Amino acid sequence: MWYLIAGLVGGIIGGMGMGGGTLLIPILTVILGVEQKTAQLLNIISFIPMSIIAIILSAKNKLVKWKHMIYVGISGTLSAIGASFLVGKVDGKYLRISFGVFLIVLGSYFIISTIYRYIKKKRKETLTSINVIESDDFKK
Repeated sequence: MWYLIAGLVGGIIGGMGMGGGTLLIPILTVILGVEQKTAQLLNIISFIPMSIIAIILSAKNKLVKWKHMIYVGISGTLSAIGASFLVGKVDGKYLRISFGVFLIVLGSYFIISTIYRYIKKKRKETLTSINVIESDDFKK
């Protein structure tokens, strides 16, 4: 039952293009106690049908930029081949640590960039309201 829920969560997030494995792998390893390498394999296997459906629906909605997809697809495929060989030689403990560090760095980046955008937006709103007040004073 829990595996079904993990798949649903990963599928929803993955279908939105946000990387379902970002949640699926921690759910499988931390909550369900699956070994890191097995969790990564399950993520890759579940990614195949999710990505095919997402590509079809995105293409139908004319959201796919084929030129960009080719570059990303080729570089992603080549790096995935290299990483697959590397994963076979690395202990699961180190994979778990590196994935955790990756999530911490990614989460920190999103938090900092969100705060930065919020502050920038507030400054812009403040400057705009000051300009409106000054222009109203000038008219008098």
